[in-house]
Amino acid sequence: MKTRADLFAFFEAHGIQASTLDHPPVFRVEEGLEIKKALPGGHTKNLFLKDAKGQLWLISALGETAIDLKRLHHVIGSGRLSFGPQDMMVETLGVTPGSVTAFGLINDTERRVRFVLDKALADSDPVNFHPLGNDATTAISQADFRRFLAALGVEPLIVDFAAMSVV
Repeated sequence: MKTRADLFAFFEAHGIQASTLDHPPVFRVEEGLEIKKALPGGHTKNLFLKDAKGQLWLISALGETAIDLKRLHHVIGSGRLSFGPQDMMVETLGVTPGSVTAFGLINDTERRVRFVLDKALADSDPVNFHPLGNDATTAISQADFRRFLAALGVEPLIVDFAAMSVV
């Protein structure tokens, strides 16, 4: 599994500019409000899910976005959704609960995880994610985030959670 250092080396190799703030571990969106005040841009919540068909999903949304998991499967064309098992999270994204991040897609070399991006987050600049651990926050521009995804071969499914529709 790739480490934080590997992630930053990947950024450098792809011309992605990042700024990282180390801080005490944060496990939930509600924690670390003081940290977020110091960092401009969109702050994220990330959900690792598995559907009834066995497909793995990662949802990255603005922290304040309401996500209706009971209806979302109709929007994204999946089976019914539930939280994914921790062992699969570690196996595919290389992270543990509390550290789920879109940057974990760097570890999904078999592309087992489908990525859903909140439209509101897609419209935010910069965006802030944990760099594979919840003891830091890394900010990158929206353009660099898209460069990161493209370098991995990941095409996000963009969902407007307010309208519950695919964009």
